Amino acid sequence: MTYLLIFIFGAIIGSFLNVCIYRIPRKESVVFPRSRCVSCKKSIPWYDNIPFVSYIFLRGRCRSCGTRISFRYFAVEFISAAAFLILFMNFRFTHLFWVYSLVTLSLIVVTFIDLEFQIIPDRISIGGMILGIILSALMPQMHNSLTWKGGLINSLIGLIAGGGLIYITGLLGNLAFKKESMGGGDVKLMAMLGSFLGWKMAILIFFLAPFFGTPVGLYLKFMKKQDVIPYGPFISIAGFVAILWGGRMLDFLFF
Repeated sequence: MTYLLIFIFGAIIGSFLNVCIYRIPRKESVVFPRSRCVSCKKSIPWYDNIPFVSYIFLRGRCRSCGTRISFRYFAVEFISAAAFLILFMNFRFTHLFWVYSLVTLSLIVVTFIDLEFQIIPDRISIGGMILGIILSALMPQMHNSLTWKGGLINSLIGLIAGGGLIYITGLLGNLAFKKESMGGGDVKLMAMLGSFLGWKMAILIFFLAPFFGTPVGLYLKFMKKQDVIPYGPFISIAGFVAILWGGRMLDFLFF
């Protein structure tokens, strides 16, 4: 029953994330007005806004105008629900569960915005950096530290390491390819992850992201002839993997 409630709660949060994914890049409020059809602009009643159920019952179409609803709405709700459940199974109701849930939700929003618009909004990445620093000082256990100063210092080092690594990589890519190879949003996203997870995890994410991104990037480049390939989703996947198994990976590699 607990697992089911966690899954449902995650799906409800995912419904709100869909609002964020649509409105943030369009510089609209995520609070007002209430949810509405993007085509006919009519408000969506609560019974048409139930995660999973409404999409299936309506067969993926707006009740008012019949316009097809993007499958992304269903996918985000499911991914959010699954992520909440997986995090709960690993961390239970500890402070790490809530912190890592917040980070993961941010990564979900970043992923789908970057896929559609090739941007990573500053309000998420920079706001996340600030929050990561504050929470690290308030909960130094996030960085295996006993004092707020230790948590703060580890967070700042992680921020610099995460952002710095990918910034330098971007500079080298610019020199090699004679064009921008890494966006500033990716730098800030890595810095955000470093502020929450510390420098060791930031380095791990830096090396994990190409593992996920290279096969997809090569496919899009040579099969789809797509030149602009968003990197934020791969950083996000690597970040989630590091949250779940990063500690064990580092222990395996260095001990």
